[in-house]
Amino acid sequence: MDREEVTEFLGQVPLLQCLPGSSLRRIADAVLVNRYEAGDYIAREGELVDGLYIILDGQAEVSAPANTEEENRPDYVLNKYDYFGYGTNSSVHQVNVVAVSKLTCFVLPNQYGHLLQPKTIWNAEDTPENSLLERILHLEPLEVDIFRGFTLPGAPTFRQVFGGQLIGQALAAASKTVDCLKAVHSLHTIFLIAGDNNLPIIYQVHRARDGTNFATRTVEAKQKGLVIFTLIASFQKVELGFEHQAAVMPDVPPPEQLLNMEEILERRLTDPRFPMQYRNSAAKKKFAPWPIEMRFCEDSTSQHKPSLNYWFRARGNLSDDPALHRCVVAYASDLLFSGVSLNPHREKGLKIYSLSLDHSIWFHKPVKADDWLLYVIESPSAHGGRGFVNGRMFNRQGELVMSLTQEALIRRAKTAGQTTRAKL
Repeated sequence: MDREEVTEFLGQVPLLQCLPGSSLRRIADAVLVNRYEAGDYIAREGELVDGLYIILDGQAEVSAPANTEEENRPDYVLNKYDYFGYGTNSSVHQVNVVAVSKLTCFVLPNQYGHLLQPKTIWNAEDTPENSLLERILHLEPLEVDIFRGFTLPGAPTFRQVFGGQLIGQALAAASKTVDCLKAVHSLHTIFLIAGDNNLPIIYQVHRARDGTNFATRTVEAKQKGLVIFTLIASFQKVELGFEHQAAVMPDVPPPEQLLNMEEILERRLTDPRFPMQYRNSAAKKKFAPWPIEMRFCEDSTSQHKPSLNYWFRARGNLSDDPALHRCVVAYASDLLFSGVSLNPHREKGLKIYSLSLDHSIWFHKPVKADDWLLYVIESPSAHGGRGFVNGRMFNRQGELVMSLTQEALIRRAKTAGQTTRAKL
């Protein structure tokens, strides 16, 4: 097996799937191949184990230690992708493992055990300079297919868990149950209940399908035992195929010629055309920069159009993990997206209540979330208390990298005395 084949195989092992792709590739370089005949002991009770064993081919039988309460427990069989020798409190093995048939194992020697304990799911090294977004999208693996996420201080919240955070974290959970050679190519989400920023979010991944070229995952996000959000995502191994692109990137100024949000705010605070009362009020508000840098292609005079174009990129440096970059762009895709459907209806004094209902993304090409991307948004329809938007994302070379859709609840805000409920 060559390095890519070894990496792909290791990516099917549940223990290893939550590791950064860089760790998995280093493990692929470090593993040894051991072969055994039927009846050979691979590990003996009470003896030292020299590493993590992963079954590549054949079967092994595990027997309980002698003279214990489990002595009469039936033996069980280990098959392809099963592993042993890792997770014990010491290097002394607690059970016998015997080859049932001809057996081939990958062995990761103990000196490489640190590769199994990375700093985050995205990076094997301790890199405190990582962006806030990477920390937002870090999940704590609790068990195979179960992860825990949090709303970090400084992250956008909008009175409830930001929809982009749910999308990005759920996609991160799904990505960490698929081998790193498969990349997400489409996802579809439903928002069910508004999330509580003060509570952790549990992400339960269900393995709907694992094929040679495709894998499908569904994810449920839960708080207080209730499902607040669901995602279904499809992953594909990279392959060559037909190509064409009919979509054309709009002719807009490059990001270097545009103001960022902080510069726009500063101008508003000093612009004499704005009333002094407005400027004083705006100056008192605490402004926390979003983890996404945005530069708008049109000025405020176009805010009533059912369309919006802006450049964006992640602030700070991201780890070089393709799955992370797709999660970051999925996170960013919910910022200002559904609000475009409200633009034609904005008027002085109008207060609006908006909540995302569903969100879909198709990834056409690889994407770098810390490079500038142009987000082109249009709203072809609003009706029945719902606004609908289409989106396209282009890289600086004019390549269409993503297509998106979203529908959101858009209503006039309730008057004083009326209360809002978390459920739709």
